[in-house]
Amino acid sequence: MPNIKSAKKRVRSNAKKETVNTYVFSSMRTAIKNVEKNAKALNKEETKKSLNIAIQRIDKAVKSGLVHKNKAARLKSRLTKLTNQVLDAK
Repeated sequence: MPNIKSAKKRVRSNAKKETVNTYVFSSMRTAIKNVEKNAKALNKEETKKSLNIAIQRIDKAVKSGLVHKNKAARLKSRLTKLTNQVLDAK
C-alpha cells in the first residue's frame, strides 16, 4: 500500500479508469458479437441497427485509447462487409 498522498490518489484514479475502460471495451466487443449474431440469423433490420451501434462503440474505444485506429478501421470494414452481404442476400 502506498504511503505518499499522491500515490494513494493515483491508486484511486487508476481504479476508476480501469472500471470505465473495462466497460467501454466490453460493450464494444458485445456490440460486435451482436452484429455477427444478427448477420448469421439473416436478420436485415437488426443487423443494420446493431452495425450502427457497433461502429459507435468502436469509435468510442478509439477515442479513449483502448483500440488502435487501424484495428478499429479493420473491425468496421469487416462488419460493414458482413452487413452488406446480409442485406444483398434474398
